[in-house]
Amino acid sequence: MAKGLGKGINAFFPEIDEQPDDSIQDISIKECRPNPYQPRKTFHADAIEELKDSILEYGIIQPLIVRKSIKGYEIVVGERRFRAAKEAGLEKIPAVVKELSDEKMMELALLENLQREDLTPIEEAHAYANLMNELKITQEELSKRLGKSRSHIANLVRLLSLPDQVIAYISNGEISMGQGRALLGLKDKSKLIPFVNKIRREKLNVRQVEQLITQLNEKPKSKKEKPKKDVFLLERESILRDRLGTGVSIQRGKRKGKIEIEFYTDDDLERIIEVLEKE
Repeated sequence: MAKGLGKGINAFFPEIDEQPDDSIQDISIKECRPNPYQPRKTFHADAIEELKDSILEYGIIQPLIVRKSIKGYEIVVGERRFRAAKEAGLEKIPAVVKELSDEKMMELALLENLQREDLTPIEEAHAYANLMNELKITQEELSKRLGKSRSHIANLVRLLSLPDQVIAYISNGEISMGQGRALLGLKDKSKLIPFVNKIRREKLNVRQVEQLITQLNEKPKSKKEKPKKDVFLLERESILRDRLGTGVSIQRGKRKGKIEIEFYTDDDLERIIEVLEKE
């Protein structure tokens, strides 16, 4: 599962703390409705039930953030607490009322989801992609603002280029993030789904997936049998893939060898160059 962010919402919107209307109010739960820009559509029943039990024992420790609307209030941050409070039968909930535009509401909803610690790699990837799209910022800018490495963000966002079926397997845990990253290096995309089914069927680990992809990417010789790649080279390829976050192939000849590093966009190339320069 993905880790929460190192920086809070104020890293994006310090002006929120500067607003004078920070007094906590008790508002009717019947007057509240979910954030219309909430990117997360599924809330796990077990997590809501656990939070409900905590609310019944200790109350709502952290107030929600809401926005006044024509009909009551729209929840900006704290929809899980709102849902759990309804389950607990509360009539009122503590909240701080803020004046926010539709754009700010969307951005805050995305950030709240990123701060949760139970996001899947795909949910985290979508959150990064949405933030870059909505805020019109680059991976480098997002990296600095969130305190996350650029390679971490790039590796996750690249998972979204996989077929929907594979993305679904990563979301439900049948395929790991490491396996998903390795699949990006498969050159013949027509082999992708059959290969994914093989991973699921045979319970292959990340190292096995990487080795098989290397074999699939190698062009077969017409007459002579292709010699197996040295175990030492396979291990070094795996190390470089993890460090650079992309497909890497090492070929050794009689007098010299070569290292092939894959990149998909100009931005991806710049990221790889930055990683190499730091070494």
